[in-house]
Amino acid sequence: MPDSARGQFYLTAEEIEAWPAATAPGADHKAPLRRALMRNGVFDRRQTGGRNWAIGCVALEITQRCNLDCTLCYLSYHAEAVHDLPLKEVFRRIDVIHDHYGPGTNVQVTGGDPTLRKRAELVAIIRRISEKRMRPALFTNGIKATRDLLAELAQAGLKDVAFHVDMTQARKGYASEADLNAVRLDYIRRAKGLGLDIIFNTTIFDGNSHEVSGLVRFFIAHASDIHLASFQLQAETGRGVLGGRSAGLSQASVIEAINRGAGVPLSFDMPWTGHPDCNRYTGVLTAGGVVTPLFDDETLFAELFRRTARFRFDRVSWPHRLAQLIAIIAHNPGIWPRVLGYGLKKAWQLRRGLIRSGGRLNKLTLFIHNFMDAQKLERARCESCVFMTASAAGPISMCVYNARRDTEILKPIVDGNSGNWHPLSGKTAPGADPGMPELARKHLKGRLKAADRAKRPA
Repeated sequence: MPDSARGQFYLTAEEIEAWPAATAPGADHKAPLRRALMRNGVFDRRQTGGRNWAIGCVALEITQRCNLDCTLCYLSYHAEAVHDLPLKEVFRRIDVIHDHYGPGTNVQVTGGDPTLRKRAELVAIIRRISEKRMRPALFTNGIKATRDLLAELAQAGLKDVAFHVDMTQARKGYASEADLNAVRLDYIRRAKGLGLDIIFNTTIFDGNSHEVSGLVRFFIAHASDIHLASFQLQAETGRGVLGGRSAGLSQASVIEAINRGAGVPLSFDMPWTGHPDCNRYTGVLTAGGVVTPLFDDETLFAELFRRTARFRFDRVSWPHRLAQLIAIIAHNPGIWPRVLGYGLKKAWQLRRGLIRSGGRLNKLTLFIHNFMDAQKLERARCESCVFMTASAAGPISMCVYNARRDTEILKPIVDGNSGNWHPLSGKTAPGADPGMPELARKHLKGRLKAADRAKRPA
């Protein structure tokens, strides 16, 4: 649908600023998302959101600082001038996430880059999430994510580490995504054997879209170590120097490239996670160089989703997961012959690879995030959001949060009877925010940094 036809569906600037945070749902954590997906016509038998889980994940930003300046960065121009949230406020937001979505919720500890936070505080944040029986993930560019740090975080309860590596980061000495595979391999070595699920995030833009198939081949070749590969489409954030994508870059074009890389046709129509215009994903099984799609029986998986809807899957504890599986089998004896038959079919398709690998089977999830331009947010997609950000007022759609990021990160935090904590000074004092100072040159990034350089004499 062209932009002119979509115009009536876009949120206005005033609506973006007024967009409310989610309210605590009560006993049924899944109900708000389910109602939103139904209201927007995307709750059919393929949908797992609101049926099998309450939310996809919640981003918890613990710093705005970053040691890179990505050409498609979503952060504010003021990010480097903002002090890290007080630990007490971070803990409060963790508790709010738990109240909204319950145990098992995926919490992305992010920023900026969270490894720039004081190490003891980062460890305490991971431990707090784990103690609430939620699933903490570290989202990082990996530069400061040493093996020693990852090991300590794993001991504190970290479950996932997501490394963001791609050409938008302008890492020196790397001219292509293929070159950056050396960085990816180094990061795998750092995290391997620590009990962490390893994830790679890649921003797809006009400058690297031709390398998607090669990236898929790399991720599949290392599926024994990589749990998930996420492809995040270029969007106009308002800060990064690259701006919006070309018309040729879309969900469909990325799906086509992924299929070429996988060497087999993969269905991105089953299952759904939230709004299909925002998210598409699939899974592959691989053994000994042979690849087969995971979700190629829509009827079977739709029935599995329906029958397991009343169970809350534990994403943290394997013993709890095993107990849940036993309970599901006990309550649904009729479907398991079909599941067994499907498993035998997959084993037959992989038979040569299983023989070559000594029976070693790997699963890899491939995910596509189709982010919206900051000033072209579609109402239905924001209402159906499954990727939230923990704001001061509560969880809010990640795209809405990013579109009004200055409002969110510059807002004073009420600190009990002590007054307000001010992000620009990092101090708690009564009264209003002292106002926005002029940014120092060292704090300039994105388009402001490019403009500053252009003004300097040659």
